[in-house]
Amino acid sequence: MSRTRVGAEDLLCTRCDRALRLGANHWPEGYICQSCMTRALETYGTCTGCGVERLTPGLAPDGGKLCTDCAGGIGDFFCEQCGQEARRYRRGVCGRCVLTERLRELLDDGTGSVYAALLPLFDALRQIRRPWGALTWTNKPHTQRNLRALALKEVPLTHDGLSQLHPWRSVAYLRDLLMQSGVLPPADRQLLLFQRWLAEKLPAVGDAGHRRLLELFATWHVQRRLNSLADRGPLTSKQIQQARDEIRLATAFLDHLAERGRTLAECTQADADTWYAGGYTARRLTHAFLRWAMRSKHMARVAVPHRSTSNPAPLAQHQRLTLLRQAVDQGDIPLQDRVLAALVLLYAQQPLTRIAQLTTDDVLQQDGEVLVRLGDPPSPVPEPLAGMLLTYLDQRPNTGLDP
Repeated sequence: MSRTRVGAEDLLCTRCDRALRLGANHWPEGYICQSCMTRALETYGTCTGCGVERLTPGLAPDGGKLCTDCAGGIGDFFCEQCGQEARRYRRGVCGRCVLTERLRELLDDGTGSVYAALLPLFDALRQIRRPWGALTWTNKPHTQRNLRALALKEVPLTHDGLSQLHPWRSVAYLRDLLMQSGVLPPADRQLLLFQRWLAEKLPAVGDAGHRRLLELFATWHVQRRLNSLADRGPLTSKQIQQARDEIRLATAFLDHLAERGRTLAECTQADADTWYAGGYTARRLTHAFLRWAMRSKHMARVAVPHRSTSNPAPLAQHQRLTLLRQAVDQGDIPLQDRVLAALVLLYAQQPLTRIAQLTTDDVLQQDGEVLVRLGDPPSPVPEPLAGMLLTYLDQRPNTGLDP
């Protein structure tokens, strides 16, 4: 009897229809991809075939879950070390047993036993439902190095001690595990990350005087505010980003003064104005540093500019027409104010300096029509604003002419 050959183009996962390569795993239901097989071998429940609670990787025709016996042909997944039915990490041994063995080695305090203070972490990790993530994490060299440093007491088992370890992302994850398992007391994760960032940022400041000022600012203003916020609830990444930006801008402002040959104590109003002139919105958070420096007598008082950075909602058409009618009809308002308001509302001329720069030569009369040169070509002025504009030109003050 001939055997039907399956071409690579017809080889699909029976569960997710993903294209497979020749040599893919084959179960009774058909070919299966690695992802679906991994997911199946981590699925536990009641077998719809025999009703037993156990590993149920098989799939019945009606969609129900089947144990390895009822599915048939899947294999035997009982661990030779612990006897539990689970996906195997190496020949005959499940992932949990391999993880337990590895953790015993990494958390050994040098006496052949797990460091007593780390026993809660040891128990929490080896009892997780899916050990594969922990196996991947503990297989990384920096994770092994950090765990060994804690187990051998080379680094204090405290939040400050963890700040000595690297890389920071892996340490942040380890810190979370230690807090969740009760080894370390709860602490605000975002605050700890900011303190870690600050500890790396400040030593990089080359000028010793600048570095001292930044340390004082960070301690007595930035961190004090963050501690107060953390007492009310978990800090957000946005709050931490603002704190970092305040430190960065304070550093940049001190460099700005140094370029102008001044120290913070010699800062003048012109120095502050020049700084903000370089981009108010981007440098607005410098306010915090300047106000702290003035309160703590590190600099003389200067005026800190304030400008709204929010975009106002545009006027609706009916609101604009109502204001235009008021500008035309309200004779108790000075004519020059009414003309100014009408030009703003009719031609959307902002900022007002554009209108202030207009001269009498910018108002033209051609073929019985009044034009105003706001651009090229000049814009026609409709009535009754045209009459108001001409009247204002005839009656404008400070012309030096007798009425």
